[in-house]
Amino acid sequence: MKMTMLNKVTAVMDEVDFSGTVLVKRNNDVLQQQSSGYANRADWILNNVETRFGIASGCKIFTAVAICQLVEKGQLSFESKLSEILDIPFTRFDEEITIHHLLTHTAGIPDYFDEEVMEDFADLWVNQPMYLMRNGRDFLPLFQHEPMKLAVGERFHYNNAGYILLGLVVEQVSGKHFDEYMTEKIFNRAGMEHSGYFELDALPSNTALGYIEKEDGSWKTNIYSVPVKGGADGGAFVTVEDMHRFWQALMKFELLGEAMTQQLLTPYIHTDEDFDRFYGYGVWIDKKEDCISKYHVMGYDPGVSFHSAFYPESGLVSVVCSNKSEGAFNVFKEIENA
Repeated sequence: MKMTMLNKVTAVMDEVDFSGTVLVKRNNDVLQQQSSGYANRADWILNNVETRFGIASGCKIFTAVAICQLVEKGQLSFESKLSEILDIPFTRFDEEITIHHLLTHTAGIPDYFDEEVMEDFADLWVNQPMYLMRNGRDFLPLFQHEPMKLAVGERFHYNNAGYILLGLVVEQVSGKHFDEYMTEKIFNRAGMEHSGYFELDALPSNTALGYIEKEDGSWKTNIYSVPVKGGADGGAFVTVEDMHRFWQALMKFELLGEAMTQQLLTPYIHTDEDFDRFYGYGVWIDKKEDCISKYHVMGYDPGVSFHSAFYPESGLVSVVCSNKSEGAFNVFKEIENA
């Protein structure tokens, strides 16, 4: 069975010219582990199983776990109002927005990158220097005084700005810088020793550069197409093994207690009329015949594509990290098919 999966997934990796690393494990049993493509094309440095990859919005679940930890400690509640936590003027925001609304993308606030009306994330940085975007407060001018897009709780609207605000809540309540808190309370606790919120102008060793294909078939890096440093809404770097460690730590209640973990993984919002797909706190949840079939996270940026899932029935974890804008989804789906 392992060989069949290996052959099928390898065929898809070849078909899409995949650049990245794949890991599939059931507990500690490795079913698939494979790398292809280059972490650095100019110097012909190959991707490998220990390469760190950007995961874009795939790290929203880390932010959600941080919020849940603060709730678990009694320093916050899911019904706490944003207007009562942050001493920041949001002149046109509804004062009834709660932490729960932000976690589930139902706050109705404007987004600095609205995926319902915008297509290319790189367009944001034509007039706004990406090298200045190094913490959550740097994003505030992009949406802080814009009008509400929807009524609070009206519907699901995937929203990056909401998670920027959650990151500022983590800082306000914990008294720590966001990345300091995440490293101490999540990465270190889960054994994710190679992961972090790294700056593009100071990347550690064995970190893949993101690559964007141009119309003539040539390539450029994504260094001018994404913020110089990731944060609460996206942009962390992980290895495939570190992402597996995260799922294991989460499901073994090493990051949160059992009751709080269940709150994180509750399917609160039905997000897709065509599928039994829901959203919890920072995580997508698929159902099949009223049973949860998988918890999964994903991320796309210019030069980044990422998918990872935990399948509760089997205990299987799949992680697909790519330093190209496309390819991860194709490989991820073939893993599921196999």
